[in-house]
Amino acid sequence: MKYAPRGLRLSTTTNKVTSSKPKPINKRSNTTSYPVAGLVKIALGEVGCHEEGGNNRGPQVVKYQKATWLKPDAWPWCAAFVCWCIMVWQLKYPNMPNFERPETASAFEFESWAKRQGFKILSDICQAKAGDICIFDFSHIGLVVMDQVDQYIETVEGNTNGLGTRDSISGDGVWKKRRHRSLVKCFARFEKV
Repeated sequence: MKYAPRGLRLSTTTNKVTSSKPKPINKRSNTTSYPVAGLVKIALGEVGCHEEGGNNRGPQVVKYQKATWLKPDAWPWCAAFVCWCIMVWQLKYPNMPNFERPETASAFEFESWAKRQGFKILSDICQAKAGDICIFDFSHIGLVVMDQVDQYIETVEGNTNGLGTRDSISGDGVWKKRRHRSLVKCFARFEKV
């Protein structure tokens, strides 16, 4: 007859030694997991898209604006870009936990939307993570594409430009940006509170 060392047991069916202690029940086993790397990939794939035929115009801009409740027209579309990325993300990952997608054309409204979904809202002093929605204090928004390692946030943003400014006149496309954290109002993270 085989014996297992103290604290272990010998399975009579497989003849393998296993722990005799029952595995603890993970009370957080129902935590929600969102594949944010997929969201980041979608946003990065849009870098280089530009307005055509005038300010806040063109087929790419209309594509983003159609992800909101507002009729496409010549209006600032940074929030529409984030809505579109999230919409595509939900379509590509149908097995992720369900939530109501944003359809707002307002950067600041994303904070209220995230709260209604039960997502974490983090202050501007928190470290950003890839996949976070970054709401800037100048009524602008983007998606964080890299975990923050210093005082700068790496984002992909719509209706911006290569210079670092953002408004409905100077924004001309989707750009990867590096902005100082002092410009951040808050982050919305795809984690339940």
